[in-house]
Amino acid sequence: MKPFVKSQKNDYRDAEAIAEAVQRPTMRFVPIKSEEQLDVQAVHRVRERLLAQRTSLVNQLRAFFLERGLMVRTGRAYLCERFRKS
Repeated sequence: MKPFVKSQKNDYRDAEAIAEAVQRPTMRFVPIKSEEQLDVQAVHRVRERLLAQRTSLVNQLRAFFLERGLMVRTGRAYLCERFRKS
C-alpha cells in the first residue's frame, strides 16, 4: 500500500498503517472463511504439494536414466512405461 510506505519498516509502523487503512471509507474487507472452506483449502494445498513432489521425482528419475544413456520422454506415463520394459 503505497500511501502507507515509510522508511525503516517495523512492527509499530505496520500496525500504524493498518490502523489508518481500516479507518478509510473505501476499505474493503475479506469475509471470514468457514471451517469447511478452510479444510477444502488445506486439502487443495496438500494435493498441490504432492503433485509438485511427484513431478520433481519423475524429473529426477529421468535425469538418472539419462546419466545411464537411456532417454525417457517427458511425462509420468512414459516413465512408468519405461520401468515396465526394464
